[in-house]
Amino acid sequence: MVKNEKLKLPVGIDGFEKIRRNGFYYIDKTKLIEQLFFNWGEVNLFTRPRRFGKTLNMSMLKCFFEIGMDPSLFDGLYITENKELCEQHQGQYPVIFLSLKNVEGNDFESAKYQMMELISKEAIRHSSLRESEAMDENAKKAYEALTTFSDGRYQMTEESLLSSLQTLSELLSTHYHKKTVILIDEYDVPLDKAFQHGYYKDMVSLIRTMFGKALKSNSALAFAVLTGCLRVSKESIFTGLNNFKILSITDTRFDEQFGFTDTEVRKLLFDYHLEDRFEEVKEWYDGYRFGNADVYCPWDVINFVDRAKDDKEAKPEAYWINTSGNDLVKRFIDKANKTTKSEIERLINGEAIEKELRLDLTYEEVDQSIENLWSVLFTTGYLTQSGRDESGAYRLIIPNREVREVFRLQINEWFKKSIFSNTARLTAFWKAFEEGDTEGIEQYLNRILSNSISVFDTKARKEEKEISYHNLLVGILTGNADWLVKSNVEAGEGFADIIVETDDPDAGIVVELKYTKNFDDMKMTCQKAIDQIRDRRYQEYLLNDDRKNIRLYGITFCKKRCCAISEKL
Repeated sequence: MVKNEKLKLPVGIDGFEKIRRNGFYYIDKTKLIEQLFFNWGEVNLFTRPRRFGKTLNMSMLKCFFEIGMDPSLFDGLYITENKELCEQHQGQYPVIFLSLKNVEGNDFESAKYQMMELISKEAIRHSSLRESEAMDENAKKAYEALTTFSDGRYQMTEESLLSSLQTLSELLSTHYHKKTVILIDEYDVPLDKAFQHGYYKDMVSLIRTMFGKALKSNSALAFAVLTGCLRVSKESIFTGLNNFKILSITDTRFDEQFGFTDTEVRKLLFDYHLEDRFEEVKEWYDGYRFGNADVYCPWDVINFVDRAKDDKEAKPEAYWINTSGNDLVKRFIDKANKTTKSEIERLINGEAIEKELRLDLTYEEVDQSIENLWSVLFTTGYLTQSGRDESGAYRLIIPNREVREVFRLQINEWFKKSIFSNTARLTAFWKAFEEGDTEGIEQYLNRILSNSISVFDTKARKEEKEISYHNLLVGILTGNADWLVKSNVEAGEGFADIIVETDDPDAGIVVELKYTKNFDDMKMTCQKAIDQIRDRRYQEYLLNDDRKNIRLYGITFCKKRCCAISEKL
């Protein structure tokens, strides 16, 4: 493709037909169709994290297989090169397409109605069944049972709902004299919502029966494709499905069909004159490993290019974070014991953690142990793997800078919560800080640093580490509602790290922070900090406010230890 800025970027658009008809940029994933036949499975489940193109791929499959589809939608795409496959399968099947992403409710009855409405609307989409000459009266009554609408609601009996997918596939097969393709997107969302709202067992029972009837021993089924984030335990939903093929993020088959490859991202950036931004995009959004492929999160890359093509100064942002919700990381950090906290620190510092993982869980098992949460963080994209050891354990790493920011954000929130929940210790620290009790200050800061999860990246520059500790101390001090805490204040002949105006109008505090790599240098570095305050006359800021009772602090941090020196002016 010649550099072309006319093509719009499909931000938030996951309909294949809409993208192809309306001149949106499309990264060709039609090889997925070919691979479905090469790696034949009657029922195929793809598990991938959110925002990795699952819905768009399912929409593409629908447009390819469905009778009456427009072949021009695939002009110029990879799959058209396989003429034999296109002749045999393109536009040759009736298709049932359901996305379960909106099947939710505060109680089971509400969620069950959402499912009923979804299936009724899909049956209505196939309205040609109503007048079908191939169907007898009983078949037409079965169709009516799926589509009856009165008093503003769809009306379907419990029995009709449980067999609705099977019934609709049989009716379509009878009408078209062809077996039916069933596509179910986001199959696990109703289970996730049900677990959150306390009706999990009811939803498992509903989905197990519906899926069982439609996907097991259904003579009207050609094949089925399902997608979801979590590989829910086969025993809980897919009982007895012997024709079932699970294609998770560890599977080498289809590994490049969800997410963008290096080559695809380079081309996309080139097409929008952004090839010089490749390294930034790689640092922020690459790093996921599906099978043998390294892939980028498509949602992030598309959003970044959409911004940067119009604003050359645009910096990478955490787009995936802002749409996926990070409750899982929060739950993980809340559950962390001292060993897990140490492991999280190692991950943030770019190291790998070796873990035995369970890739199939029920939602009820997710919160039962920290080990299960490691597994879920892996399957949902918050962690990825860089290989396996001799025992088969996965070497887990944080995939990229964006996800590292998720962990930092949630750790900081957890940290504030844990600090401010112990008001007695916090009040004692503020008192020690006001009175120059360096032993009390060191004791408090050393304790919270020891019990916290450090986000002070070992690879960071010394200045960046000082900023991290600076932000930590400012956060603790600003918790005192009676103090005015100012950070990086222009004072004397420079900028003071922290200035505190206490509730005593005659008093104030000046703090200079340092970081050192060696514990032995901490005391000496504290004295250098005090000397810096005096040499650059930072205290003048408080003297100008007529605060003459001034205390100076030199505070040095080294890893999870701190040292403080205090002097009165």
